[in-house]
Amino acid sequence: MAELHALVLAGGRGSRMGGVDKGLQPLAGRPLAAHVIDRLAPQAGAVWISANRNLTAYAALGCRVLRDPPGLEFAGPLAGMLAGLAALPAGAWLLTAPCDGPHLPADLAERLRAAAPPGGLAFARAGREHPTHALLHAGLREPLARYLAGGGRAVLRWMLAQPHGVARFDDEAAFANFNHLADLD
Repeated sequence: MAELHALVLAGGRGSRMGGVDKGLQPLAGRPLAAHVIDRLAPQAGAVWISANRNLTAYAALGCRVLRDPPGLEFAGPLAGMLAGLAALPAGAWLLTAPCDGPHLPADLAERLRAAAPPGGLAFARAGREHPTHALLHAGLREPLARYLAGGGRAVLRWMLAQPHGVARFDDEAAFANFNHLADLD
């Protein structure tokens, strides 16, 4: 398989958590993002973090930190995905997961890769679509940049317009995320 890097999507405003940085909120004594890194690291050659604030705190987790491209700061998960795709070598793959979902399947990358068409993408489905749990080929950088430049922000809408596959998972709990501070108690 071609080179694969993982990206933790932590570049949001944390609006549903009252504006706090979700990826840095503690779960079992460690930042949420650290749990996601632990799940992604065995599945990828390197793990990066997409973030737009608290960059030093994220770098302390031992990963390269990527900011959203200029003019697209806080523009949603696709902006983080674009930053990740821009950092990839040609022909490589980018595995993405949100910072607030610490229970990812150990075979996420393997199953997404099996579902992805050449040069395309795949996303997870467990009860419903989980488009931020995705695998994207480096060749999608330009189509994504055009979509964002045109004002597009809907992740699933963009993905469905690309060559894509869907990896089905039975364990919906593996894709559960924490959207409110009370969820972390």
